[in-house]
Amino acid sequence: MAAGPAHRAVVLLVEDDPDEAALALRAFARSGFGARVEVAHDGESALERLHGLDAAARPVPALVLLDLKLPRLDGIEVLKRIRSNPRTRLVPVVMLSTSVEPRDVAAALGLNANAYVRKPTAFDDFVDALRRVAEFWLVLNERPPEA
Repeated sequence: MAAGPAHRAVVLLVEDDPDEAALALRAFARSGFGARVEVAHDGESALERLHGLDAAARPVPALVLLDLKLPRLDGIEVLKRIRSNPRTRLVPVVMLSTSVEPRDVAAALGLNANAYVRKPTAFDDFVDALRRVAEFWLVLNERPPEA
């Protein structure tokens, strides 16, 4: 894939399970997008990366992949705070979860998550899902100009 917007993008993956985070990193590497993926292992770490003292010196992620069930602060609370902060309120947030509970989907979408994607269990399906998410949000989708 030719260098383009996706190759300069930063993706923030918020995932507490180290095995699933490693799987996501492998899937992203295999997807063909050169985006830099940063990992936060809990909700507080994600918010520190997005809104903490040194956040202004770092680029705003082009995409946040957010697990629903996280320690310290769950994905719903992280999403609320992302949407309430002027720096990150327009950042695309895709919930990645194993949950297909209607109340979880409704809660995330009700707080303006851009999408809710169920994590496939098979690796090849997971790679394909992440490739599709990345292609849409990092290549096809027009992002707002940096503030």
